[in-house]
Amino acid sequence: MSRSLLLRAARSVRLRSTVERVPVTRKLVARYVAGTEEQDATRVSGELVSEGMTVTVDFLGEDTLDRQQAASVADSYVSLLDALHQSGLSSAVEVSLKLSALGQALPADGEAIALEHARKVCDAARRAGTTVTLDMEDHTTTDSTLGILQQLRLDFPETGAVLQAYLRRTEADCRDLAYEGSRVRLCKGAYNEPPGVAYTDPREVDRAYVRCAKILLAGPGYPMLATHDPRLVEITGSLAAKYRREQGSYEYQMLYGVRPEEQRRLVRAGERMRVYVPYGEDWYGYLVRRLAERPANMLLFVRSVASKR
Repeated sequence: MSRSLLLRAARSVRLRSTVERVPVTRKLVARYVAGTEEQDATRVSGELVSEGMTVTVDFLGEDTLDRQQAASVADSYVSLLDALHQSGLSSAVEVSLKLSALGQALPADGEAIALEHARKVCDAARRAGTTVTLDMEDHTTTDSTLGILQQLRLDFPETGAVLQAYLRRTEADCRDLAYEGSRVRLCKGAYNEPPGVAYTDPREVDRAYVRCAKILLAGPGYPMLATHDPRLVEITGSLAAKYRREQGSYEYQMLYGVRPEEQRRLVRAGERMRVYVPYGEDWYGYLVRRLAERPANMLLFVRSVASKR
């Protein structure tokens, strides 16, 4: 099963139903997703914080085309932020937002609606004593997302951005966002993009990641280096030393369930390590994209589904 085919499978209702019934894949879901409820996200966040890590929580869902659903997602984030604050976790736990879940793709006034909902979440985060980072989605939303980010930062300058190294435009975006106080998460990218807008050779993606990391680490902003690649983790550390970045003036980020021992190693080494923790009912598309990134997990998934046919 190719990566592009697996990514298309992320939208398959039939395949999701199969996954939910198979014990092996249920365990795989639990490895990557905190659970379906707010209390699951709070519980897992507390466990990670107790190990010296920081966290960003994502309420799963995207591509919302219903105004009521978009408002409900915003309300869910406000409730989550209140729960994190009440649990004493908000100083170490922020939230990640997908603007398409807040109505960005609505046919009428989608950007304005998403901005309104994002403002509501940012205000709740500030009251809780934490921050928000805007996730980046497929390349067709990049300009819109960066435009909304610019509007949000007028009132909430602490709002974080995400840039995807495999997009050909990203080096320029890094230069634009590498300024004082700017929080930028750099990741490789997890969507199936056309070669005209994205690098498709893994070696080219790695080289682009390093070029972007250099720009961010050389600048006065706050880089958030999201990668599980051992070589890129090592290179990032070398670049931080080269640019005389003190520990705590940047951070590493990894996904919940991916290389947990490496996450702990970085914490022991004195690095700031933030874990991306997803939760919610809409876990299926997220899971399949994670499988597409890791061939060993893809194979496990295919075998477990095939065994039940």
